[in-house]
Amino acid sequence: MSEKYLPLTVTIGVFCILFVAGGLLYPNFFSTLVIGNILGDNAFVIIAAIGTTFVIISGGIDLSVGSMIGFVGVVMANLDAAGWHPLVSAPMMILFGAGFGALVGVIIDFCEIQPFIITLAALFLLRGACFMINLDAVPIRHPFVLEFSDMGISLPGGGWLSSSAIVMLVALAVAIVIAHWTEFGSAVYAVGGDAPSAKLMGVPMRKTTIKIYALGGTYSALGGVVYAFYTSSGYPLAGTGNELQAIAAVVLGGTLLTGGVGFVAGTLFGGMILGLIATLINFNGSLNGAWIMIAGGLLLFIFIVMHRFLVGSFKFRTGS
Repeated sequence: MSEKYLPLTVTIGVFCILFVAGGLLYPNFFSTLVIGNILGDNAFVIIAAIGTTFVIISGGIDLSVGSMIGFVGVVMANLDAAGWHPLVSAPMMILFGAGFGALVGVIIDFCEIQPFIITLAALFLLRGACFMINLDAVPIRHPFVLEFSDMGISLPGGGWLSSSAIVMLVALAVAIVIAHWTEFGSAVYAVGGDAPSAKLMGVPMRKTTIKIYALGGTYSALGGVVYAFYTSSGYPLAGTGNELQAIAAVVLGGTLLTGGVGFVAGTLFGGMILGLIATLINFNGSLNGAWIMIAGGLLLFIFIVMHRFLVGSFKFRTGS
């Protein structure tokens, strides 16, 4: 097995260990119902994390993910109150996410400013815009939202694959194709692995940077749409902290924060690991919600240290 697949293998192994441990500790844990719930409940975070994967593989960072999720929900809720159909407002917000992300990419490239600073400014801008639009939660009452919640696929064993999970899996499949079977995907890995060498090889740096953040914005906005449907509301504080959850899912999925190494498919398992930890603690019943953050933080710390040793030992780099 090539060393570049080792982080992904470790991620899948950790997920399997946690799932088996849950099955041994709690009755009925080994069921498609648990898997379906984990996928459905964490779909919007995983969708946003998929876009963040491209950003981190390129050596960048995006802190505006959570604010984008909140902004999309608030705008959609207010458009719903104004009589807009969700199938009209949703694509509009996804286009907004792509355009906003592209603008962030333009600023990063033209001004040569660290992505951390620009996306932090974007975080405050979008969150402030949420409160400018509404201070309180606004329900989305359109019948389609209820229909969306009822859509899904029955799984063997009584499980249910919700429409949110289906959207997430489709978005994941598209992202895998983009990352591993397109020229743009190859450019993302090249930029993250060694930007000066990528430039010498003819990779269009400016164009690639803009596309990366546009793709990240697209997936963040799509995550916001799914979250708005999932909660049937828009709330100015929605998505707070989701940018950190998205980054955690990416890192747990085997993508290195230094860039150049990572698999989009790993982000799915990274997000599911976070969801599985929450499910295990909920099944326990005697632990409060703080343990979800503690356990996730400890696991994230272990993965970051492990990645550091992997880079030092193997010095591997992902190709296209």
